[in-house]
Amino acid sequence: MSFVDTLRQWDDGVTCADKQDFSEALRILLAIPEPNSKICFNIGCLHLLNQNLDDAEKAFDCSIRKDEHLAVAFFQRGITFYKKMRYEESIGDFQRAFKTLRGNNLIDYKALGLRYILYACEVLHNMALAEAQLGNWEKAEQNLRKALDYKTEAKLSVIEKAQQAVLKEKLFKLVEFPSKMMFKPNKHYVAELEKKDYLGKAKVVASVNPQDDFSGFAPLQPQVEDGPLSPREPEVLRALEGEPHTVLFEFVPETCDELAVKPGNMVFVLQKGADNWAYVIFNGRTGLVPYNYLERQEISLALKQKKGLVPTSSREAPNIPERTRGRFYDTQVLKHSRFLSFSMFDLVPDSLYIVKVHFTFTFAVSIPRESSYEVLIRKISKKVKLPSDNISLSLDSSGQRAIDANTDMETVWSQVRAGRITLWCNEKKVRKCDGFEKETHRVALHSYQSANPEDLNFKEGDEITVLARINQDWLEGRCNGSTGIFPASFVK
Repeated sequence: MSFVDTLRQWDDGVTCADKQDFSEALRILLAIPEPNSKICFNIGCLHLLNQNLDDAEKAFDCSIRKDEHLAVAFFQRGITFYKKMRYEESIGDFQRAFKTLRGNNLIDYKALGLRYILYACEVLHNMALAEAQLGNWEKAEQNLRKALDYKTEAKLSVIEKAQQAVLKEKLFKLVEFPSKMMFKPNKHYVAELEKKDYLGKAKVVASVNPQDDFSGFAPLQPQVEDGPLSPREPEVLRALEGEPHTVLFEFVPETCDELAVKPGNMVFVLQKGADNWAYVIFNGRTGLVPYNYLERQEISLALKQKKGLVPTSSREAPNIPERTRGRFYDTQVLKHSRFLSFSMFDLVPDSLYIVKVHFTFTFAVSIPRESSYEVLIRKISKKVKLPSDNISLSLDSSGQRAIDANTDMETVWSQVRAGRITLWCNEKKVRKCDGFEKETHRVALHSYQSANPEDLNFKEGDEITVLARINQDWLEGRCNGSTGIFPASFVK
């Protein structure tokens, strides 16, 4: 039986029980081939209601086998054993029910579909009663005293009456589960069982034919003479920006701003330059491609493929046109394309280089062309807020192509492409020098407050432990539990 059929039959059985038709409810629930623990529990309750104690015991056994953490099933089987005068087994089940409560005062089964609260004090109450039936009055009294630790205001009178009865060595009333209570299936699942008509019945709301009483999905439509002989071009091609072109020859890029394409690729030309290069978009990527490698596309690619018109690379590729270096395409056109990242395509003035620097963060600075190492390091030092002696530059991420005061800057600037170059910057490890091999103590002449996280803040008169000299003007030190750098002129 499918889950849906089980759910429907479970709901039908509970509905019959709500109508007090317990025999029909039992018949429906017993017909379910593979009942879950909750359905087995319901069957046991119905048997217990009919005083069929043996069948009730089997049903609760099945419920516990399928869910060994269902405390209320142990509680019900304990009541069944009590009614069968099997008091020791009854005590065992009440103990398991109490253990499953895990120290909680109660379990509310409402979220699981059963409107019942199992109280720990009631479980201990019934345990005490079973002990009393065996003549173990001391154990019965112990269980009732323990029940007082788990009592609630509503159940206090029941525990007190039981204690008074035990003191007189008299039996008291068993706390029973209301057998008419049933586990109900999830109401949201049950609601989905009802068939719904999502489409409804169609009706004519407008028609060019006054006699039209068509009740299908669309009214009768007038015939159009000389209709189109071929399907229209898909709307998606109109929605894309740029002009569609087909790639005729394979192009392998030589610089980072060029785009690799192969014959048959469909690209969209966003702008064509005077140097016969085109700025295109292909598969979400953008770049430059020789325009003489492209052919303008007048119809959809699907139709061309159908007609066998997809170009091949059987012809020899033409010469790649020479690019105008240092010149970029109209940034206003590019920035209106929703597909692009625009910072790469801003116009670079002829008098400047744009230096992209990878540090703990990435940034860019502009410097005059053919600048010296001192100009470059000073510009970057100011950006990273570190002394120039404390940073190192490199042309690669590994640091093997280092740049320093002895480097031939013509070699560095020869790596510039289209007015741009990328460098890597790292912070040097500070060496202790100039008499600061050991820690020394100084006193602050002035207060020093800085927003830079690497600086050391202190107040006038604070004692500072100097750890190292960074350079002639800066020291590294520790004060008030913080470590950082500070101006050497602020201490004595």
